Amino acid sequence: MFTLIKRFSLFVVVNLLVMLTLSFTANLIAAFLGVDFSNYSGLLIFYSVLGMGGAFVSLFISKWMAKSMYRIQIIDSNTANATEMTLLNMVHNMSKKAGLRKMPEVGYYDSPEVNAFATGPSRNNSLVAVSTGLMNRMSRDQVEAVLGHEIAHVANGDMVTMTLIQGVMNTLVLFASRILASIAASALRGDREGGGSWFVEFGLYMFFQSVLGLLGAVVTNSFSRWREYRADAGGARLAGKEQMISALRALQGTEDFVARDDKAFASLKISGQRSALAKLFATHPPLEERIERLRNSSAF
Repeated sequence: MFTLIKRFSLFVVVNLLVMLTLSFTANLIAAFLGVDFSNYSGLLIFYSVLGMGGAFVSLFISKWMAKSMYRIQIIDSNTANATEMTLLNMVHNMSKKAGLRKMPEVGYYDSPEVNAFATGPSRNNSLVAVSTGLMNRMSRDQVEAVLGHEIAHVANGDMVTMTLIQGVMNTLVLFASRILASIAASALRGDREGGGSWFVEFGLYMFFQSVLGLLGAVVTNSFSRWREYRADAGGARLAGKEQMISALRALQGTEDFVARDDKAFASLKISGQRSALAKLFATHPPLEERIERLRNSSAF
């Protein structure tokens, strides 16, 4: 179960849990207090607070969640370990080059998966982490390019931007689900006023929220794929175009490793072959498309 959870974006998982909890609790309270949501403007404000609140709670606890779930070892600036000092120096140099005022925390976690990620509530309060699998399977230049990709995420403010997009999507999903559930419940009820009508409407509300949430994920993840292209470009500027392409090719090489050990591959949240449906929900573009875009770019 732990391995399965790690394959999803931490932000998406935590945001979903927070949003569902807030939504469920708020609707129960509203029902027992007899809150009237017939005023659509009031309903929209109510769900805006819930939707944006869920997204920003997820953002603010993202570093803590990452450290807890991955058991990340934060590297001390006074470390005597040569590998740890190399990682620190890479992040420090590229953070300055990217214009960050405060260097991200740097850490690693013990896992055979080939993975790295950046998280945190702001550019000045972020974390960059890599797996031991990535450090063991990549050259120094390739690791530097991967770190450049993650620092580009921080410098681009991707965590905050994704939070705003997710918050808006949460609000739309909650608001539309409530309206559709009310309409559907009224149609099913007809002129009757059954004693269990609230439970029927609440069940429909949760159903529509699940369906619309999946559709919303398609929109959100399409933006996520676009920001990955931007982060690749940022990594190429910070570490070098050929180094970034080399790192992505190295990730391609791990796909054979996936077939032998399904637990050992995350590679910046990338999977191997995908169906058309899986591509819609993917947070990262296919590696071959990322390599081709970098190769054809004349901006470096």
